[in-house]
Amino acid sequence: VQLQASGGGLVQAGGSLRLSCAASGRTISRYVMGWFRQAPGKERQFVARLSWSGDTYYGDSVKGRFTISRDNAKNTVYLQMNSLKPEDTAVYYCAAAEQITTMAGSYDYWGQGTLVTVSS
Repeated sequence: VQLQASGGGLVQAGGSLRLSCAASGRTISRYVMGWFRQAPGKERQFVARLSWSGDTYYGDSVKGRFTISRDNAKNTVYLQMNSLKPEDTAVYYCAAAEQITTMAGSYDYWGQGTLVTVSS
């Protein structure tokens, strides 16, 4: 499966953005879909994942502010980000895995990343 992330940009603290991850090649319904982020000088961090059954799980730093969802008809996964903070600034990556996991190393397919910058 090929993944293409989009929707990043510059937003003020407290604002919202919605990231999209369009998949091609295979249907996303057969994968666990995840979002990760990586800030400059830091390790890649788990953000959210969505399982085949619709079960979701979030990293502690985004819980209650971010929502992961998918549209099977569009073969696209979304990350709705609300109440953004400067510390959310990072390159955001979507990924697909064949197992339920929050470990980046267990995701088999990755999109190219989209930059989110939150100004204070």
